[in-house]
Parts: sequence; structure tokens; C-alpha cells
Amino acid sequence: MAYNNGQTMTLKAPNGSRIVVRFEVNSKARRLILRLDERRREAVAVAPSNRQIKDAAAFAAERVEWISTRLQHLPEIVRFEEAEIISFRGEPCQLTANGDTRLPKMWPGDPLLLSAPGDPETLPSRVTRYLKKQAKTDLTRSLNRHIETLGVEYKSISVKDTRSRWGSCTSDGQLSFSWRLVMAPPKVLDYVAAHECAHILEMNHSPKFWAHVSRCVPDWKRQRAWLRTHGAGLQSAGE
Repeated sequence: MAYNNGQTMTLKAPNGSRIVVRFEVNSKARRLILRLDERRREAVAVAPSNRQIKDAAAFAAERVEWISTRLQHLPEIVRFEEAEIISFRGEPCQLTANGDTRLPKMWPGDPLLLSAPGDPETLPSRVTRYLKKQAKTDLTRSLNRHIETLGVEYKSISVKDTRSRWGSCTSDGQLSFSWRLVMAPPKVLDYVAAHECAHILEMNHSPKFWAHVSRCVPDWKRQRAWLRTHGAGLQSAGE
């Protein structure tokens, strides 16, 4: 069967469960890639071109057991709903549609309280907007410090809801980040900011590149390890 970009196929796992595989074409990909979409609970098979989608389908089918195991170990989805506890700058934060402020405040009990007054039905969108705003604020602060260290400049910064990258940098210095980084500990967000700043000097991951990252964040390996371990949890939060 022929598949196109954006289409899906369903595989049967060894345990009998059904696994959805979505196809994506990315001309920048150098090879077939298989990853998970934590929020949709499905696999994504990435092909460098449309004509290689057939190969991507076979690639996914050969690894159905691996996909099944990884999906079973994904963190539970956390909705941005009343009384739900999310992570905010690395700390537990309970959401509420009650109150009179949008700023987090200490709540008698342990977690921070993120109060976003309004209709409970629109709480998810209001919390998302708030987190995006805070993410841009935190990232801008980190970037301004790192560009001074490296002696570079960036053209623009944007925050998006990316699923496969935490940050990116174009050759002309346009930086883009996942707003979900604001849910991680500040040092992790700071590392990703430094990572993209270093790309302004080196559009690769050579020893020179990592030397630039080290000048900004000496313990970058620890922060990268945290993101690799807990990144799926950040992607499983929200809508």
C-alpha cells in the first residue's frame, strides 16, 4: 500500500495492541527516523523524501516491538485542568481557575499555585499562553547572558510547540525554542539557550561547538542528561 506525507498506518504489536504510525517527510533528514509522539501516543516515521515513505513503513514494521515497549513506558498525560499538578520551572505547581492573579504564589501545602481566573473550560488555553510568555522571558534572559559570553548576536527568538526539537538556530541567527522548557528546571532551559547560541558560531556538533557550550554552561552534560530522561514527561503535559 502506498502512503503519503501525513497519512498513518496501523500495526499490530506482539501483545495484540494496535499501534498508529504517522508518516512525515523532512528533506533535512539524512536517513529514516523513528520517534514517538508523546501526546498523540503514536509513532512517527520520518523519511527524507516522498519516495522513501515506503521504506519508512517497512522500517517501522520491523521495529513494532520496540515501538510497543516505548509507548507502554511513556509518562501519563497531564492535562491543564483544575487542581492538576504540573511542573513549572522544575517545581510542582497546582492549577486553579479561582483567585485574582495570574502569577504563581505559594500555596499552604507544598506546590506553587498557578491561579488563572476565568472560565474553567478555557483554563488549558490560558495556562498555555502564560507558560509561553514565561518561557520567552526566561529564554531571553539566558540568551542575553550567553551572547555576551560568546560575543555573538541573534536576530530573533520565538517559542513554539515543537515535538522533535527543544531548540533550533538558522544560519542568520533566528532562534526557536519549545515553550515546554519552562516546565523544566531553570538550568536545563539555560543549557538549551546556550546550545542554540553556540550554533550561531558553529552550525554543527563538533568539538568546537561543545567548547562554546561549555563556556556558557560548564555542567551542560548533566542538563542534557536530565532532558533526555525527563523530556517525554514535558511533552506529555498540556493539550
